[in-house]
Amino acid sequence: MEELQYHIQLGKKDGAKYAIVPGDPGRVAKIAEFLDNPKPVKCNREYNTYQGYINGEKVLVVSTGIGGPSAAICMEELAKIGVETFIRVGTCGGMNKNVYPGDVVIANGAIRMCGTSKEYLPVEFPAVADFQVTKALEEAASNLGCRHHVGVVQCKDSFYGQHDPDSMGISSELKAKWDAWIRGGCLASEMESDTLFIVAALRGLKAGSVFHCVWNQELAGEGMPQDRTEDTSMAIKVAVEAMRLIIKKDQGINP
Repeated sequence: MEELQYHIQLGKKDGAKYAIVPGDPGRVAKIAEFLDNPKPVKCNREYNTYQGYINGEKVLVVSTGIGGPSAAICMEELAKIGVETFIRVGTCGGMNKNVYPGDVVIANGAIRMCGTSKEYLPVEFPAVADFQVTKALEEAASNLGCRHHVGVVQCKDSFYGQHDPDSMGISSELKAKWDAWIRGGCLASEMESDTLFIVAALRGLKAGSVFHCVWNQELAGEGMPQDRTEDTSMAIKVAVEAMRLIIKKDQGINP
């Protein structure tokens, strides 16, 4: 009997070379609708898995849950059943004042404020996305005609450390660092990409990330009117189209 990976409960027969990894288990079926012949495979803990096909190549869609620890587990176990290329598609909060709700953000690097990645590589090692995956995401966003940005995102372990820093014991440190990230041109804040990029670097995998901006707390703090938006459809389309471009390149097909 085939041994299944402990957390995702998948075996090598379920494997594929490519995976799209959202955080939210409820988003998996929505993403899978953009694939050919989608079907559910397994749901265990926060790891909800569907499979489908892009250009004849099997692709898994697997949720990671929230934060670095569960994302690292998901990546490690998917790699053991054959996944080599990962695209994270999720949500973020805008930090740069040019990033508006509804915009697509593509991460080419991540600020390592999460703890999980520090158990893989020292904090001095940069968390950067795979260049080819990032290039495919940018090309996909351009092809789809959506407003998008490419740059650094901030990753954190504490959602409420960001949204209510004054309630934290290290409030002055959190606020000083937040201001520093903004001065450095950081586009947005989220919770998994630094782990994704560092695990990929250590394990010899390829990874990239794309996000839907829900809102921008810097603009909100200045009283700028903005509509909070939860519609992740465009970010999903960018992720799927980017995976299509990657698969065609791997197949030797000119996109």
